[in-house]
Amino acid sequence: MQIVVAQCAAWYTGRLTAHLPRATRLLLVKADGSVLLHSDGGSYKPLNWMSPPCLRTVGEPSDEQRAQGVTAVWTVQHRKSDDRLVIEVYDVMHSSTHDLGQDPGLVKDGVEAHLQALLAEQIDLLGPGHTLVRREYPTAIGPVDLLARDPSGGTVAIEVKRRGDIDGVEQLTRYLDLLGRDPHLTPVRGVFAAQEIKRQARVLATDRNIDCLLLDYEAMRGADDSSSRLF
Repeated sequence: MQIVVAQCAAWYTGRLTAHLPRATRLLLVKADGSVLLHSDGGSYKPLNWMSPPCLRTVGEPSDEQRAQGVTAVWTVQHRKSDDRLVIEVYDVMHSSTHDLGQDPGLVKDGVEAHLQALLAEQIDLLGPGHTLVRREYPTAIGPVDLLARDPSGGTVAIEVKRRGDIDGVEQLTRYLDLLGRDPHLTPVRGVFAAQEIKRQARVLATDRNIDCLLLDYEAMRGADDSSSRLF
């Protein structure tokens, strides 16, 4: 990655036309070829950018540009369209190049796999007397996240989501319909478990006799003692 802090002006042409007047900005040139211009505000979003595949060339300024103080002209041309970003670079205050290496990507805390594992370990959150049969119970249309038994011996199919919406309820409904045909499992009850359940999903689940269970991820992983809270 190349990091440049400089006074610059920029013009973008192609699908749209945009102009950034001369000002001090941060310019990032990433290993994938993308070029981004940032100001000292506006959060993470760049003022303008060119996404790969593109080609950046650094050229000398014209006599007129040089007279105005331009020291270099960056031309960033998209390889699959007419989009072009032209940056006039004036005074350069900082320039450095860094090899960041291979990035492992973002690891999200509280993803569905974590929630599923925690609920499997704490199956009594469904109520006293519940026991886990197995995780990822296989069916012809995909695995059910968790299969459990209630105190009376009935089967409980649990679908686990971070954010529960109508699609998740529909998915669980299909599992319940299929599992209910197996004489070794019937009767089968459904539980829709999520950190957040949208109102429409809760209404649909209730209409289909599916129980809803809100999961407190912090409490489940032991990071938050809910019994010590005032509210």
